[in-house]
Amino acid sequence: MAESNYTEDDIRTLEWREHIRLRPGMYIGKRGDGSAADDGIYILLKEVIDNGIDEYVMGHGKQIDIELTERTLKVRDYGRGIPLGKLMDCAAKINTGAKYDSEAFKKSVGLNGVGIKAVNALSSFFEIQAFREGKTRAIEFSEANVINDRKGTQKADEPDGTVVTFTPDDAIFNKFKWRDEFIDTMLWNYAYLNTGLTLSFNGKKYKSKNGLLDLLQNNLSEEPLYPIIHLLGDDIEIAFTHSGQQYGEEYFSFVNGQHTTQGGTHQAAFREGLVKTIRDFYKKSFEPSDIRQSIVGAISIKVQEPVFESQTKTKLGSTHMDPKEGQPVRSFIINFIQEQLDNYLHRNPETAQVMLKKIQAAERERKELSGIRKLAKDRAKKAKIHNKKLRDCRAHYNEKHKRAAETTLFITEGDSASGTITTSRDVETQAVFSLRGKPLNCYGLTKKIVYENEEFNLLQHALDIEDGLDELRYNKVVLATDADVDGMHIRLLLITFFLQFFPELIREGHVYILQTPLFRVRNKKMQFYCYSDEERHAAIAKCGKAAEITRFKGLGEISSHEFKDFIGENIRLDPVIIDHHKSIPELLAFYMGKNTLERQQFIIRNLRIELDPVDPEPGASVELGEEAPALKAAS
Repeated sequence: MAESNYTEDDIRTLEWREHIRLRPGMYIGKRGDGSAADDGIYILLKEVIDNGIDEYVMGHGKQIDIELTERTLKVRDYGRGIPLGKLMDCAAKINTGAKYDSEAFKKSVGLNGVGIKAVNALSSFFEIQAFREGKTRAIEFSEANVINDRKGTQKADEPDGTVVTFTPDDAIFNKFKWRDEFIDTMLWNYAYLNTGLTLSFNGKKYKSKNGLLDLLQNNLSEEPLYPIIHLLGDDIEIAFTHSGQQYGEEYFSFVNGQHTTQGGTHQAAFREGLVKTIRDFYKKSFEPSDIRQSIVGAISIKVQEPVFESQTKTKLGSTHMDPKEGQPVRSFIINFIQEQLDNYLHRNPETAQVMLKKIQAAERERKELSGIRKLAKDRAKKAKIHNKKLRDCRAHYNEKHKRAAETTLFITEGDSASGTITTSRDVETQAVFSLRGKPLNCYGLTKKIVYENEEFNLLQHALDIEDGLDELRYNKVVLATDADVDGMHIRLLLITFFLQFFPELIREGHVYILQTPLFRVRNKKMQFYCYSDEERHAAIAKCGKAAEITRFKGLGEISSHEFKDFIGENIRLDPVIIDHHKSIPELLAFYMGKNTLERQQFIIRNLRIELDPVDPEPGASVELGEEAPALKAAS
């Protein structure tokens, strides 16, 4: 084997903008196309808003305005405004900022002077404008290269503050699309964590008076068993309750206003503190799972010089509240809960009694399930060796792997579709679980059915979510069914299963629906795969009237070599999103219950028959009206 030359010419130093564009994942996590709440475009928006939040925390500016026009976002804060002479440095000189002095920004969201530069480098258009003491200056960029620097300052009759306008670069974010639902959730979280601040998004106002209490009230999918317990202290706020019907645990955790979607040391201490305090109060060693079953909680802490596990700040790694004082995060939170929650339960015996009954009910259910759970686990262990329905991948979400975020489980209907995906998939990160047919409608059934029904049990073990999402093996769970009536019914049955027993899987944005092309349009020179009638008509216009049109009626009809592209870089996914203001029991009752007449009338009111001028076969589509509970694949 010939030796490769390794010389000084091989050593290269990248400019900061080149490095960000070459390795965006180091700065914003995964790129994505806007179909997931943690996709890069939302991290860009967060980085811009964070600067306005920091100004508000320091006592400057009580409003932040966000405007979305097609694909361009404009964020206006009313803080002090960036000093005009440093505008270029703040937008385009790496590691430049005002937050290195911990006395000025003790508990800031952003600390390292990188965020706004990443927005600049990853945007096809970026403009930053500062208003300060009656003067203004603005600079325009493209991919962090200056395209218009109006040097010098001008007079301005506007309040102090900063305006950032940006359009994420299609070359980085793969034909991205902003989804209002994700922006809506982000802005509500900012409002809950900054009581008194008003945010505006295209005219809609976001403001909270009661912080995490409001967060839980607005996110509970059903009536809580007892009034939300809301505890406030210096640098810490906690709220929690138990829901009546849902399984699992659900947490909202924040550090310095940052939504830590992957938890961290503070969330772990919150869970531990609840168990310890409740055991001590009732003087009984309840199982942690019994105490926390159906719990919905939120925690927010403020830490000096927080350490996160990545630039996107989704998981707290700090072990101390203040590195200089050395106070551990864990003991700070546990001590706070022990004192405040114990006092609360003594002062509110009715709540304490309801909580006790809930824990005891969870304990009884666990013991009743213990026998059948053991049989199911034995069956699942055998299935790991012999299960022909699961084609696993090498990387997993619950392991330290550089591609963990890409891990995906495709749930398919039948061997034909699963065979196509299995042949086409990336064996490193993509797994396939094949259903035998339509799964059971589990609406109204208890968790016992998860263990008794072999298919549900195997799916639960494939995901490893029996005891919560801590060990979830795949970041994305993709429902890959045909786009016909049977396929849509299977999607609904699977979503019912997740909502009934593992709602946090959907709430935390792990469940998607795979879009697959409905048509192929081609001539001798061009070929297009079309996901809608609009795309098909556009393709026919390009290929001419003599174009060959193939209609795909099922996943099994698409060849493996074609399918590879549909689940690769060009994959199109629709996230399954629950409207937080809708009750899960109400939602399941409407779609899956026995309200046949009500559902029939709804379908009749919303049924629309279309005759396609190109393909005269009628196609029916149902549009969800206002009166239907909101469960949808966002598109």
